[in-house]
Amino acid sequence: MADPTVVTTCRDIAAGAEQIFELIADPSNQPRWDGNDNLADAPAGQRVHGTGQVFTMTLTKGSVRHNHVVEFAEGRRIAWLPSEPGHEPPGHLWRWELDPIDDTHTKVTHTYDWSQLTDEKRLIRARATTPDMLRASLDRLAALAES
Repeated sequence: MADPTVVTTCRDIAAGAEQIFELIADPSNQPRWDGNDNLADAPAGQRVHGTGQVFTMTLTKGSVRHNHVVEFAEGRRIAWLPSEPGHEPPGHLWRWELDPIDDTHTKVTHTYDWSQLTDEKRLIRARATTPDMLRASLDRLAALAES
């Protein structure tokens, strides 16, 4: 049986890995492809270049999140742990993995892992995060990258 606390989906996108990665690694692009309609805005100039970085995102309800980058391989993988400003991340992780098929096609895997989530008030939303929700982000990302 699959672990219900790790939600994953993937699809092939007709674009190169570097082009797709740029849409993910620059937080100012993220509201354009967010399939959860949860992200409102991110200040420009926060392009991620490595682990340990923190980027800021404003949610549609007006709250701010600091996103702590914990995995990074340029053009291939990025993952972050969101938190409220001034607090430790409560343990849910968003990950993107890009596997080039060729120069113009990339398999993209999107994962939401809440297996380490410690904030009980976030559990309802975590449990409600489905592969279809992740797929919506992948589909929007594909539309941007392929245009």
